[in-house]
This record gives sequence, C-alpha cells and structure tokens, in this order.
Amino acid sequence: MIKDIYTQKRTVFSLEVFPPKNDTDISSIYSALDGLKALNPDFISITYGAGGSTSKRTMDIAAYVQKQCNINALAHLTCVSLDELLLGKFMEELKANQITNVLALRGDRPRDMTDGAFHSRPYKYASELVSIIRRNYGFCVGGACYPEVHPESRDQESDLHFLKAKIEAGTDFLLTQLFFDNSKFFSFYEKLRHAGISVPVSAGIMPITSINQIKTIVDLSGAYIPSRLKELFEKYRNDPEDFKKAGLEYAIEQIHELLHHGIQGIHLYTLNKVDTSTEIFKNL
Repeated sequence: MIKDIYTQKRTVFSLEVFPPKNDTDISSIYSALDGLKALNPDFISITYGAGGSTSKRTMDIAAYVQKQCNINALAHLTCVSLDELLLGKFMEELKANQITNVLALRGDRPRDMTDGAFHSRPYKYASELVSIIRRNYGFCVGGACYPEVHPESRDQESDLHFLKAKIEAGTDFLLTQLFFDNSKFFSFYEKLRHAGISVPVSAGIMPITSINQIKTIVDLSGAYIPSRLKELFEKYRNDPEDFKKAGLEYAIEQIHELLHHGIQGIHLYTLNKVDTSTEIFKNL
C-alpha cells in the first residue's frame, strides 16, 4: 500500500499518466509505460476521464502497471457519475488485478450531464467516496488538494475545512494540483499542518515544454504563473527547442527547492512523455 511507502522512504517519487481518448491510440500508453518504468518510481497514477469515460482503459492500464511493470498502480476514481453498482464493479476489478490503491476524487461534471442528474447524484463529495472505500474494501486511499484553492471554494479556509473532512473520512495521503510558484505551496503546506492535517503530501509538478501548453494548463488548473516563468515565455517564444530546455530547467529547480525543504513526495505530471520525465529524473 502506498501509505506504507511514505513511512519507509524519505522522499516518494511518483508519476501520473492518462489513458488515450480512443482505443486506436492505446498502444502508445503501453510504449510510454515501458519507458517510464525504467525511472523506477514508487507508484504510477492513472487518470479517470470525466464521468468515467475512460474507466475501462484506466483499469487496463492500471493492471499493466501493477502486473507487467511491477510498479504500484494508483487508479483514479471519480464519483460524479458513479452509483453503488458501478463502484462495486470497479473495486472488484481492482482487487482481481492485485491493485490496492485508489485516488478518490469528485471529478469534473461531464458536459452531457443534465442539471437534474448532477444535483441528484448518489455521491456528492470525494469524502463520501473515501468513506465507502475504506469501510467496504479496505483499500489505501489517496486524495487531491489544491495549494491555490479549489476553483469552487470560497477561500482557503473553507477549502481546508472540506479537505479535513476528507482526511477524517480515511484519506491516507494527498497529491497536490500542479503549481509553478513554490512559495504558494509552502504557504498552503503550513496552513494544512496548522489545521491538523498530518498525512503525507506529494507536490504535483508539471514541466512546461511548449508555449501552446500553457494556456490549456492555466485554464484547467487556475495555476498562478510567476513573473520568472512569464519571462521565459517571452524570451523563447520563437525558439521551441530552447523553450523546452528552459521549461525543464524550471521544473527541476522547483523540485530541488521542494526536496531541500524536506517535502515527503514529488508527483510528476508526465503527460505520457518519456523524454521529459527521464530528463527530470536524471537531474534529481
């Protein structure tokens, strides 16, 4: 179980991958995993599309990570479109594939979900999902947290209130949303500990390797872009190769500073890219 790894190691290193949107591209993820396993991460998490749109591929990829790569698989599970039957089926399939770690999330509302279906859904919050998984299945359960506040929260105080409820429901460890300003993470981490949340926390880092990436990432995550990173965008706007190098160097510096401060884990959002992930691990 992943919670045990945090007690055994000074720093836990993990990766995140996502299933391709369609079956025709499925071989690409297995090829990427064959490259990523050489980095010997402590675990690899596999995302779960909005409303479970990639649940079958999530399961297949998690099984490949666990049994073929011999690396701990952390299967994402969102509850926004989940019911008791689907939950039971998913959990039993995980067990059958020797997977005992789940990242319990509320998840984004699917675009085709009606207001009525959204407001009457069986599980409204990730904390409910955590509680059910711990009570009925005994899995190790991870949770998400937001150094720069969840986009639907009023403020950080209310965000921490709901995060604490998730911990009290049985969350064993936390992975953060990506961020580019370490000072915001350190401030959040201090408040988190002051609120009495003592579980291990892995900092989520995503290397920016192309200009086109940044707008999508900011729109999805709401992450603050510090002035130094903005300067890199301007400096290398017309030089993609140098921009990629600068983006990787920025991520490596971020990680070095986090490690210097003794953070328990680094969770790398790989975007299924073996080359950039390898370059980062090589420089740690």
